[in-house]
Formats: sequence, C-alpha cells, structure tokens
Amino acid sequence: MEEGTGVLEPSRSCKKLIGPEGPNEELEGNDGVLRIVETFLRLLPIGLSVAALVIMIKNSQENEYGSVSYTDLSAFRYLVHANGICAGYSLFSAVIVALPRLSTMPGAWAFFLLDQVLTYIILAAGAASAEVLYLAEKGNMATTWSSACSSFVPFCHKVTASTAITFVVVVCYVLLSLISSYKLFSKYDAPAVSNPR
Repeated sequence: MEEGTGVLEPSRSCKKLIGPEGPNEELEGNDGVLRIVETFLRLLPIGLSVAALVIMIKNSQENEYGSVSYTDLSAFRYLVHANGICAGYSLFSAVIVALPRLSTMPGAWAFFLLDQVLTYIILAAGAASAEVLYLAEKGNMATTWSSACSSFVPFCHKVTASTAITFVVVVCYVLLSLISSYKLFSKYDAPAVSNPR
C-alpha cells in the first residue's frame, strides 16, 4: 500500500484499515500466514512436551551407590506436570486456532492470558529443573554437597535432555505470547473509559 492512500479508522471494538482496494484486503493475506505460523507453534509443543515428559517419567537408575528417580525431586515432578499441562493446552488451542471463525475480543483476551500463564508455568519448570541439575552436576562446596551426577551419569543425561526440550517449549510459548498479544492489540482498541459523575 502506498503511503498516504490508507486511513486507519478506529471503531469502538475493532480497528479497520480502509484503503483503495477496500477494507481489510491487505490484512487478510497476513492473517492467513499468521494463522499457519500460530497453528504450527501450537502443535510443536505437543510433541516436545510429551517427549520431555516421557523421558523424565522413565528416568530412574539403581547402582551400588543407591537409587534415584525423578519422583525423588519436586522440581522434576513439577517439570512432568507442567509439560503435561502444556501438551494438553497446546492440543486444545491448536484445534481452536485452526478452525475458521470470526475473531472475538473475549476469545483474543482468553488466548492472550492463557498463553502468558502457560509461558510462565513452563519457564518456571525449566528453570527449577536446570537449577537442580546444576547442583547435581557441580555440587555446592559451601554446603558440602558433592556432585551426584558422577555416580548417576545416565540419570543426569536424561534430565539434561528433558530440561533442554522443555526450554525449546519455552521458546515456542514466548513466540505464541507475542503472536497472541499482536492479534489482540492490533485488532481491538483499549476499552472505553467512562467518567463517573
């Protein structure tokens, strides 16, 4: 669109771009690409979350030093639960986004808020697991904790893989949060403020 040929006309609930080719012609092409990217970003975490979840659930080791399982540490249990929640939400939201329908303001707000919440849930799970993994790898001399990963190498490798996959899910959710915020704030005006008298 050439500069100066279109007018941004705000309405009460939806912004419309009016140009020489008619309303919303240019924006509809971008919406199709954005919907494909968003659907892909909602489907990708399903497989990644399930992979991270399964790797962690099957992670246990027993040797002459003792036994260790993911259930022994609350950070790893949280990682399993968070990945399960993200996989379920990703499946549900991918189906909703893939269906052709009119976008509504309550729906856009719901996606925006849920994407934000899930981003923080999975980020917290990855960060907590990474912290516990770091302590298991390096130990802590100040508190006289020794490294546990030297005795349980396969266990630590699986925890590393599950945590790394979880951070890929975090990246997907950060991108989804950006997309849902763009869709919300580019299509809808801020709510009207009424002056009480």
